[in-house]
Amino acid sequence: MGANPPTRRRVAIVAMLSIAGLCVAAVGGLVIGPTSISAWHVIGDAFSRVGIGHSRLSALQSTIVWQLRAPRMVLGLFAGAMLAVAGGTYQGVFRNPLADPYLLGVAAGAGLGATFAIVDVGHGPGTPTWTPLLAFVGAMTAVTVTWLIGGRSMRSNAATLILAGVAVSSLLTSAQTFLQQQSTGSIARVYIWLLGSLASASWHSVWMVLPYVAVCAVVCVAAGRALDVMSVGEDESRSLGVPVRRVRFVVIAASSLGTAAIVSAVGLIGFVGIIVPHIVRLLVGTSYRRILPISVIVGAAFLVFADTIARTVMAPSELPLGVVTALVGAPVFVLILSLRRPVAV
Repeated sequence: MGANPPTRRRVAIVAMLSIAGLCVAAVGGLVIGPTSISAWHVIGDAFSRVGIGHSRLSALQSTIVWQLRAPRMVLGLFAGAMLAVAGGTYQGVFRNPLADPYLLGVAAGAGLGATFAIVDVGHGPGTPTWTPLLAFVGAMTAVTVTWLIGGRSMRSNAATLILAGVAVSSLLTSAQTFLQQQSTGSIARVYIWLLGSLASASWHSVWMVLPYVAVCAVVCVAAGRALDVMSVGEDESRSLGVPVRRVRFVVIAASSLGTAAIVSAVGLIGFVGIIVPHIVRLLVGTSYRRILPISVIVGAAFLVFADTIARTVMAPSELPLGVVTALVGAPVFVLILSLRRPVAV
């Protein structure tokens, strides 16, 4: 990227291409799978449901599309959007390009909660229904403890919060490892959950996470202007009238709450919160007023594409979604770092 900031025309083109990619990902998530279904038939069926035209889908095909693939696709959109915008806000509030949504212990807390639920169920073949609840509670508890340790004091700053997050994450990860060692028969199910998957997606899970994602993503995007000001430094931001501590608390609370809701529903999915904001930053510049809303779109499209790969490349078996995002995300992240010029974050 050159020294001059991107023009409005370039930003508009990136936004339109992102929306087009999102539409392609959504349609692909509905039509691609072991049972091949025409995209035009799916679109026609969607219109028929609002009284326009007639559906050409059989009853079985309609069930596959709207009861199996559609909730999975929608949940993937929500998950990718929330993880991407949370990663972008974390990078802004901490002024750290390596920040991601799991920085303050969300992953460790959710992992401990889920491990406790799975280990507690004994040697049964299934995952207990209270796993998402305990994962959510664990994630929010971890972030709360991190804030009480590193963010409550008036003298606290981004560095103390990051160090507190590292300490809390290490402690909770150790506890999770101890639980796994006490029930070796549950390790496989624990790792399946930890690697993330949309296989268990349902309309119930979609409606459960929708309020969290909608509110938290809006709060994160709305904080873009404040994050732009905070990028010059905390003392300078205060002198410009930005309530740094309040903004940090609101942004961290929104990002963590939304991430906890997503993790409780789909497990731990890495790299989305790191690579998507970086890719968007390369295309539209360093302003978070541009990065955050476009990250929502790109993150949603990226995760649905990744899930489509996860459920088709080894059909009828599935790859864990976290494996796919890592296989795609790690090389892309390395490439971005090799091409990226040092900029202030």
